[in-house]
Amino acid sequence: GPAGTPGRGHSPSAPESESENRLDGETASDSESKSEFGGSSPVPTSDDTPEVLNRALSNLSSRWKNWWVRGILTLAMITFFFIIIYLGPMVLMTIVMCVQIKCFHEIITIGYNVYHSYDLPWFRTLSWHLQLYFLLCVNYFFYGETVTDYFFTLVQREEPLRILSKYHRFISFALYLTGFCMFVLSLVKKHYRLQFYMFGWTHVTLLIVVTQSHLIIHNLFEGMIWFIVPISCVICNDIMAYMFGFFFGRTPLIKLSPKKTWEGFIGGFFSTVLFGLLVSVHGSRAGPEGALCVFVQRTVRMYPFQIHSIALSTFASLIGPFGGFFASGFKRAFKIKDFANTIPGHGGIMDRFDCQYLMATFVNVYIASFIRGPNPSKLIQQFLTLRPEQQLHIFNTLKAHLVDRGVLASLEDA
Repeated sequence: GPAGTPGRGHSPSAPESESENRLDGETASDSESKSEFGGSSPVPTSDDTPEVLNRALSNLSSRWKNWWVRGILTLAMITFFFIIIYLGPMVLMTIVMCVQIKCFHEIITIGYNVYHSYDLPWFRTLSWHLQLYFLLCVNYFFYGETVTDYFFTLVQREEPLRILSKYHRFISFALYLTGFCMFVLSLVKKHYRLQFYMFGWTHVTLLIVVTQSHLIIHNLFEGMIWFIVPISCVICNDIMAYMFGFFFGRTPLIKLSPKKTWEGFIGGFFSTVLFGLLVSVHGSRAGPEGALCVFVQRTVRMYPFQIHSIALSTFASLIGPFGGFFASGFKRAFKIKDFANTIPGHGGIMDRFDCQYLMATFVNVYIASFIRGPNPSKLIQQFLTLRPEQQLHIFNTLKAHLVDRGVLASLEDA
């Protein structure tokens, strides 16, 4: 989670084996590819634990030292999470953008190391410029769509913004085509495959990181509660799965992550569902009247968001961890332990957001499917931008429809 968590369901008895650093499922074609690009060497890692913590925990075993380092940094990041929530939506949007850029940088850097692009300085420089250009283009498209959607009235008041809004998709496509043409013109003989590898790597990274991080912004615009509760559920699941796995874990859960255990997975599930219910109580007090749910022949009064919270916390604890498993498989495929060394004891920013991005996508789909309905204010905003004859046609059609249903007549009588 963005607040950082110690991990998910680690088993205290699972040793660090050489299989962690072995490239699984390697085939003959993989070996040929490695020889062509100079091998798939891991990204170098180092002990980035602050010296103060190293000295304070020097007498502990490596297992407990790691536990304390993770715990202390987790508390620090949770504190930071509460601070940015207190500072408001604009700060949250800025932080999400910074996290997105850092995750993009971490994954692209792995691509350079995997394909030994650092051996070609000219290629690295040119490629970075193109990748940053594509990153800006995609963000321009998504944020432009969001501003037009949520601030339609404000956009229509200013002529430059209105023009940009009207032709936004064409401008975005033209910007992308410019980058596409620059890439084609940058192709160099004997390095075609390397360049196309990085082109594909860049676009997959944009899909995974930029698209899903923008959904976090979308969820934020639907209400702070749709931002705070899902992220908090993932954080809670990460922490509780780690705690249960650390103290009780014995049964391995999945080969992709040998340290994950069933005990941690199950403990994290029940803890997260309970946490989701407790967090939703505050949001439910301001909501509409409660809905009745029948369970085990007893009637329980629950507010709508408490029901939604059960769905969110269940996904965060049962499906959300598969985002982490996916990231684990990705790291094992390229023989790296973490995406980066940004956070001591935790790895890179992407290591903390692997589940959050999947959760953000689910929340966005959930809101679109079960929460959001037709928005009268947006319909009126669009209606006011039509030509007079179009507005008159819609008015007459709506009037005839209401008269046929008897609604307009009843209003006139009243």
